[in-house]
Amino acid sequence: MSQISPTDSVPVGDAYDPHAIQSKWQGRWADADPFRAGDESDTRPRKYVLAMFPYPSGDLHMGHAENYLYSDIVARFWRHRGYNVLHPIGWDSFGLPAENAAIQRGADPVAWTYANIATQRESLKDYGVSFDWSRVIHTSDPEYYRWNQWLFQRLFERGLAYRKESAVNWCTHDQTVLANEQVVDGHCERCGNVVVKKKLTQWYLRITDYADRLLDDLNQLEGFWPQKVIQMQRNWIGRSVGADIHFEIEGRAERVTVFSTRPDTLYGATFMVVAPDSDLAAELAAGAPAEVQVRFQDYLTTVQQTTEIDRQSTDRPKTGVFLERYAINPVNGERLPIWAADYVLADYGHGAVMAVPAHDQRDLDFARAFDLPVRVVVDTTAPLTGSIPVIELDDEGVPIDPEPDAPTLADIDPARTGVALTGDGRMVNSGALDGLSKRNAIARVIEQLDGLGAGHASKTYRLRDWLISRQRYWGTPIPMVHRQDGEIVPVPEAELPVRLPQVEGLDLLPKGQSPLGAATEWVTTSDPATGEAARRDPDTMDTFVDSSWYFLRFLSPGDATQAFSPREADKWGPVDFYIGGVEHAILHLLYARFITKALYDMRLVDFTEPFSSLINQGMVILGGTKMSKSKGNLVLFQDELDAHGADALRVALAFAGPVEDDKDWDDVSTTGATKFLARALRIAHDVTSAPDVIWAEGDPALRRQTHRLWSDAPGLVEQTKFNVVVARLMELVNATRKTIDQGAGPADPAVREAAEAIAMVLDLFAPHTAEEMWETLGYDSFVGLVTWRQADPTLLVEESVTAVVQIDGKVRATLTVPARIDGAELERLARADDRVVRALGAREVVRAVVRPPKVVSFATK
Repeated sequence: MSQISPTDSVPVGDAYDPHAIQSKWQGRWADADPFRAGDESDTRPRKYVLAMFPYPSGDLHMGHAENYLYSDIVARFWRHRGYNVLHPIGWDSFGLPAENAAIQRGADPVAWTYANIATQRESLKDYGVSFDWSRVIHTSDPEYYRWNQWLFQRLFERGLAYRKESAVNWCTHDQTVLANEQVVDGHCERCGNVVVKKKLTQWYLRITDYADRLLDDLNQLEGFWPQKVIQMQRNWIGRSVGADIHFEIEGRAERVTVFSTRPDTLYGATFMVVAPDSDLAAELAAGAPAEVQVRFQDYLTTVQQTTEIDRQSTDRPKTGVFLERYAINPVNGERLPIWAADYVLADYGHGAVMAVPAHDQRDLDFARAFDLPVRVVVDTTAPLTGSIPVIELDDEGVPIDPEPDAPTLADIDPARTGVALTGDGRMVNSGALDGLSKRNAIARVIEQLDGLGAGHASKTYRLRDWLISRQRYWGTPIPMVHRQDGEIVPVPEAELPVRLPQVEGLDLLPKGQSPLGAATEWVTTSDPATGEAARRDPDTMDTFVDSSWYFLRFLSPGDATQAFSPREADKWGPVDFYIGGVEHAILHLLYARFITKALYDMRLVDFTEPFSSLINQGMVILGGTKMSKSKGNLVLFQDELDAHGADALRVALAFAGPVEDDKDWDDVSTTGATKFLARALRIAHDVTSAPDVIWAEGDPALRRQTHRLWSDAPGLVEQTKFNVVVARLMELVNATRKTIDQGAGPADPAVREAAEAIAMVLDLFAPHTAEEMWETLGYDSFVGLVTWRQADPTLLVEESVTAVVQIDGKVRATLTVPARIDGAELERLARADDRVVRALGAREVVRAVVRPPKVVSFATK
C-alpha cells in the first residue's frame, strides 16, 4: 500500500477550503502514482473500467463531468473491494471538428488538437479522477494510427476491406462521405447540414458478413447492457427472413432478384418498383423510349434532392415514373409493369420490390395514385383454427346465427377502402396455395420457386457495409497504393505508419476530394513490387475506426511491435464496465463489436464482445433543455470547479438522480454538497479516540447504522444507485454528529468507527475530502487503496421494530415491539393498547390477522 507523509495538513477550523485540500492531495497522488494498474507480480483479481474517451474540441463540459465521475466511482469501488483495477484515459483526437476549427481560425489542426488535450488533461486531474496516467493514448499520434493502418491491412487480407462505386451519403457542408449511421434524420450528425446521395468509389468494411453474429450475440449482453441499447442495435441490424425471387425482364438477359418477407403473396403482385437512384433503374430507363428517359432523368434529379427520411415518410404523396418495361411473374407468367418510385431505396434488398398492393400500404397508396390493379390473395376474414366453422348454440340448443354485420372479404376490399390487408388469414386467388395459412404458404411457395429455379429462402438486413473513406485531411491515411495498371496493393508493413504530410502549404478547404490528393510529394510513391511510379490512396479513415479497438491499445500502449498484446488482452479483456452516453448506442458500439469479432477470428483475442457491462448516463441539461453555445445556456465545467471545487461538484452530480436519468442543473445543489462535505470533515477533526480503540464499546445505535452502510453500499454501487449511497452517507454523517453532540461525545468508539466508514465510502464521490478525513483520523495510507470492511451480521439484526395496528383497514396505532416477537404476544399487546381499546369501543373483533413483527389487523362487526 502506498504511504504518504502526514505533513502539510490543511487547517480546517470552521472553514472548509476545497481548493487547498485539492491541491494538497493532487500533489500527493502525482508523487505516489497510487492508481497505476498492478504489474505481473500483482495477484489480485482484475477489473477493467473504461469511460468513453473524449474528443478534444475545447475544455471539458458537464457531460464529461458526469461521465468521468461515474467511471471513477466504479474504479474506486473495485479497488476498495480488493481488485487490481485498470482505469485508463486517452483522446479521440482525429476528426472533422479539429480540421474545421483549423480552417476557420487559419490554425494548424495538430496544434489546436494537442493544446485542447493539454487543457482537458489538467481539468481531469483537477477533478480528481483516478486514472492510470501511465497509459495515455492519442489516436492522432503516428504511434497509434500506425496500428489503425495495420488493422485495415489485416481486414483487407481477409476480404473484409474493399473498394466499390456506389451512391453514398454526401455532407454538403463538410464535403465528405458519411456512413449510414452518421446520418440523423437526413442530416449530418456532426454539422447538421443536409445529406444527399452522390456516386463515388469508396473504401468499405464488410460488416454485413458479421450481421448474424452481431445480432445473435446480443443475447450474451441481456441484463448487462441497457435494454434500450440492445433493442436499438437489433433494429439497426434489422434482419428479415423471406425469399429471393428471380424475375425475368423482357428484353434483358439477366434476371432481377427481389427479396420479400412475404413470398406467399407472390400471386398478388401486380407491378414492380425499382429505386430510381439504383443502377437497375438507370439501365431499364436507358432501354425505354426517349420520352421515358427524359421523364426518368427529371424524376431522378428530384429524388436526389430528397432525404431518405422524407422518401420513407408514409404521409407523402406517392410519385413515380413508368419505365415502359415489364417483368414476368415466375409463378403465373403475368407481365408486371416496372415503375421507378422513390419509396424504394437502392440499398434495401436488391433495390427492387414486387408490389402487392392489396397487402402492403405503401404499394396500395402507389397503386391507387396510378390506377394500377389490386388483387387480394390473403383472406383475412377466414378462420385459421380449421376449415370447420364453430357453431354456437343457445340455451335451447338452437344454432345462433353469426352477427349480421360481420365483415366479408368484399366489405374490406383494399381497392375500395384504401386500407391494405396486413393480417393473417388463408390464401385465395393463389393457385395451389389456396386455403393455406401464411406459414404453410411461405414454405410451399419457396418449394415451388426452388423447383422452378426461380428463387430460394433468404435473409436480408437493414445493416449496410461500413463506409470508412473520408475526403478530409485530419485522419488516418488509408495505407494502400494505386498502381498504374489499376490494381490497389497494401503499403509494405515495414513502411507503416504512412504519416500525414505537414499542413503548411496544404489547402484544407473541403472541395469534394481529400486535400491529400493535392499534396503532390506525399501522394507520389512507388509500386512496392516493381518500383514504378504509383499514387497513395488520398482518403483518410472514418474516426470510428480509431475508437473501434482503442480499449485494446490501453493494455500495452507503448508497444512498438504490435497493436496490442494478446497476452494482456487475455488477462484484462473484455472491458468489465464501459461508461458513456447513449448517443453512441449504434455507431461506436456496433463498430467496436464488429472489430472485436474480426480480431477473434484472427485469433488475437479470446472474447467476442468488447464490453461485458455497459453503463449509460443521462445528459446534464439546463432549464429543461439541452445545453448549447447557440442557446447561451452553457454551464462551464471549469467555472464550477473554480467556484465550488471538484468534490462538491462530484457529490452534487452523484446525488442529483439515477445514473441513466437526465439531470437539470437547476436542481443540482453544489452549495448543499459543500455544506455536507464540511460537516463530514469536521467529524474527523472532532474524533478524539485513538485508531486502536475498541469499537464494540461504542454506542450500539450508531454502530448499527454504520454497519448497515457497510452491508448495503456494495450492492447499491453495483446497481449504479450512486445517489442512494450518497443519501446513506448523509444520514450517517447526521447520526454521527448527533452522537457527538448529544451522546457519549467525540471520544465514543462508535464515532471513530463511523468517521472511518464515512471516509472510506466518501472516497467514491469526494476523494480529496475523504483523503483529508483519513489522514486526520491518524492513518498514513491513501484511503482510496484501503479495502472496505465487512458488516458485522450481529449488528444488522434489528432489536426493535414498529408494528402497525389496523382496525377495519384503518391504522389506529403503532407499537414498538421486539423484532423476534411471536404472533400471540403481538396480538395481546395490540388489544391492550389504549388507542386500540378506544377505537374498538363496543364493537366485536370477528377476525384478527397477525403478521409478526410488523402488522396486526382487526376486522369488526
